[in-house]
Amino acid sequence: MLPMRVVPKAVIAVLFILALGFSTSFSQSNQELEKAGQTQAEMVLIPGGEFVMGRDDEGDCSPAHRVFVDSFYMDKYEVTNAQYFDFCQETERRLPEFWGMEEFHSGPDFPNYPVVGISWSDAKAYAEWADKRLPTEAEWEYAARGGLIGKKYPNDDEVDSTKANYTQAKLGGTVAVGSFPPNAYGLHDMAGNVWEWVADYYDKDYYESSLYENPTGPEDGKFKVIRGGGWHSGPSCNTVYFRNALRFNWVDFAVGFRCVKPVRE
Repeated sequence: MLPMRVVPKAVIAVLFILALGFSTSFSQSNQELEKAGQTQAEMVLIPGGEFVMGRDDEGDCSPAHRVFVDSFYMDKYEVTNAQYFDFCQETERRLPEFWGMEEFHSGPDFPNYPVVGISWSDAKAYAEWADKRLPTEAEWEYAARGGLIGKKYPNDDEVDSTKANYTQAKLGGTVAVGSFPPNAYGLHDMAGNVWEWVADYYDKDYYESSLYENPTGPEDGKFKVIRGGGWHSGPSCNTVYFRNALRFNWVDFAVGFRCVKPVRE
C-alpha cells in the first residue's frame, strides 16, 4: 500500500476558497438565467371587448372598423434569446440566422434581448412548443392600444425616446425587453424594439370585409403580417395601427414575436 500524502492545511484552504468561488459563481449564473426565464415567461390577461381597429385615410390601415375580441393572455414581453434557445435545444431546431452576432444582440450573451432572425414558421413552431399561439392581427392591435381610444401609440398620441426604442431613440439596435414603460395592460414594447409576427395572412384590402367578431384575416396569401415597428423604424411605423408584411421564410434583424393563450374556463 502506498503511503498517504499529507496535504498542507494552507493548500486545503486555497482549494476550498476556489471551489466555493466557482460554486457561488455557477449558482449565481444559474439563478440569473432561471430568474430571467421566469420573468420573460410572464403573461397578462387582456380583457375582451370591442374597439375601433385601423385608421381612416391611412392606406391599408383603413377603413377604421369595429371589432370584438374575446379575452386572452399575452406575453408581457417579446420572446427573448434565452427562451428561444431553450426551444432550439429541446427540439433540435436550428438557431436563429444572426445567432452569436454581437451587432444584432443575438445569442447567449444577450439573454433578455428579443430574439431576431427567425421566420414566421419558426415563431409559429416556438408558440406551439410553448403551448401557445401567435396572436391574430386584431388581438395584437387591441392589446397594443391598452384600452385607450383613438390614440396613435400604446401610451399616448405622441412617442419619444423615453417611451419606445425606435429611430429617434438612437440606440442602434435592440434593447433588453422591458426597458421602456408598459402600456395600460402591462405589455412592454408594443411599439418599437422589434417588429412582431402575427398569425394573419396579409391583404391590403382586408379591412373592407373584415369580420366583426374575432377576425383571423384572409384565408390565404403570400405574406404574413408584422406589427409594432422596430428599433430602426420611424414614428409612423410604430403606431398601433400601422401594418406591414413579409414572406413566411423571411428573416430579419429587427423582427421577433410574442405569443398568446386563450382563457380556459
